[in-house]
Amino acid sequence: MTEAAQTPDPVRIGIVSISDRASSGVYQDQGLPALQDWLTRALKNPITFDARLIPDEADTISATLIELVDAGCSLVLTTGGTGPALRDVTPEATLAVAHKTMPGFGEQMRQISLAFVPTAILSRQVAVIRGQSLIINLPGQPKAIAETLEGLKNPDGTQKINGIFAAVPYCIDLIGGPYLETNDEVCKGFRPKSAVRPPRG
Repeated sequence: MTEAAQTPDPVRIGIVSISDRASSGVYQDQGLPALQDWLTRALKNPITFDARLIPDEADTISATLIELVDAGCSLVLTTGGTGPALRDVTPEATLAVAHKTMPGFGEQMRQISLAFVPTAILSRQVAVIRGQSLIINLPGQPKAIAETLEGLKNPDGTQKINGIFAAVPYCIDLIGGPYLETNDEVCKGFRPKSAVRPPRG
């Protein structure tokens, strides 16, 4: 088998941190490093990151999402701007560019966060498909980003509540994207048996 066949598919991922204050330099952004660190640990695929730090402006958010999809990002993750505050417009800007909505992602994120704080019901994260790209709004805090992506584990290391990323590789399969391979100790991606590629020799 050739070396090229043994290498996981390359993937282009857009990461977007949405914050008036961080984008204007009032404080250092923590969202982009958190997203890049988690994805680098979770995926075996070679990743090209397209990173953006932008303010809480709906038109800017929508334009950025379209730009990243058009650039070939199979997955776009945003962080910030999903609460009920007046400047929180990320979900609306995301829905504005959607071809399909994927409500299960938001439902599961809130379920995970409710294990920690009752105010999780105030979060409004959404996930959508645009073309052949999956776009997911994540929480704003690095700890919450990791929790919602990888889920919650029992003290013995078994999975207690599935994180949302377990469903991401198969979703991207279904919309014609690259075959994502996860590092199971971080987050085990789930596919039906018929969709699993045979192991490489």
